[in-house]
Amino acid sequence: MKTKAVRMYGKNDLRLEEFDLPPIGEDEILAHIISDSICMSSYKAAIQGAEHKRVPKDIAHNPIIIGHEFCGEIVEVGSKWKDSYRAGSKFTIQPALNQKNDPYASPGYSFKYIGGSATYIVIPNVVMELGCLLPYEGDAFFSGSLAEPMSCIVGTFHANYHTKPGSYIHDMGIVEDGNMAILAGVGPMGLGAIDYAIHCNRKPRLLVVTDIDEDRLKRAASIYTTDEAKRNGVELVYVNTSGSDKGVDHLKSLTDGKGYNDVFVFAPVKSVVEMGDKLLAYDGCLNFFAGPSNPGFSAEFNFYDVHYNATHVVGTSGGNTGDLKESLDMMGKGIINPASMITHIGGLDSVVDTVLKLPNIPGGKKLIYTNIQMELTAIDSLREKEKDNPLFGRLADIVDKTNGLWSAEAEKYLLANAKEM
Repeated sequence: MKTKAVRMYGKNDLRLEEFDLPPIGEDEILAHIISDSICMSSYKAAIQGAEHKRVPKDIAHNPIIIGHEFCGEIVEVGSKWKDSYRAGSKFTIQPALNQKNDPYASPGYSFKYIGGSATYIVIPNVVMELGCLLPYEGDAFFSGSLAEPMSCIVGTFHANYHTKPGSYIHDMGIVEDGNMAILAGVGPMGLGAIDYAIHCNRKPRLLVVTDIDEDRLKRAASIYTTDEAKRNGVELVYVNTSGSDKGVDHLKSLTDGKGYNDVFVFAPVKSVVEMGDKLLAYDGCLNFFAGPSNPGFSAEFNFYDVHYNATHVVGTSGGNTGDLKESLDMMGKGIINPASMITHIGGLDSVVDTVLKLPNIPGGKKLIYTNIQMELTAIDSLREKEKDNPLFGRLADIVDKTNGLWSAEAEKYLLANAKEM
């Protein structure tokens, strides 16, 4: 079986290549990838190469396939797994394998024949053994791809903790009916966090979302409206903190000076982390969600408040399999819609440039359909590209019906009409 895939050979060395996959073993599965969303983590791996903790040292001679947010269909099942999986069924994966002997090994970073930026892959036995190959029943492949980043958000909410005076038991999760702030919160992952905060079973009473980009704030407010939040029992407030009068004092005033029980930091920016620290209420938990690429990244934290006000900080990197299952369940029931994360679509031939230039490409998630050829295209630019290709005009008509959001209908039309890879 031949595959086309983007492989990493070293720092900033990504190559789109066609090569043969080995025949599957009795404990392996052959799969066809349909969609893969590009994560900032892939950019970090690409610029660090073999120095990245998840990437093998010998990639110059044994390159790995990049991409870990993928969804597709099973093609062939080895004899060991025939009672558990069947050809033709849809799947997604939990890439955080968390193996005891190799905790950092992960599809998209560490393996020669499994990664999302490919047409076909071989899924190794370890993925199934650890319960990380999950069935997907949704009507759109892109939702299966976004289940992984959504699970990271779910895990973040579960990882926060709070305490009770006189007890050493941590109460896991956010404070129900409490005050929550999502700082730098209208990027792709921040939008997912807003969606989850409004619709999960354990909601805050007050949700304040900040950013310094007014256009992105307005887009977020048009997708997740204050009225929708109110219907779900949440007071949602968007704040542009670029204004001199919209800093810590203003944000705390929204809580009557009490501060925030849960603060999520969605950008690796020193000033944002320090703002989060200053916003914490008694027993407040700051979750540093945004992973920095600089291993020396640091910020000041008030240890007087750590001692006397029981403030604390946690960090999360990815969700677990339970978080992924929760994401899939909520998406399947229509409770959350991760389409809000997606701002660009493209084909496999656009992956190399997209990954290497990712920090400089505005917007949210970049969604790749691995079996088509297509330059990376912003969804909000589809209409203006119609003159060059009628395909874009039809896609624009489709997304206009969903407030500019990507949809199952748009995906189906694209896959049926785009140029094959």
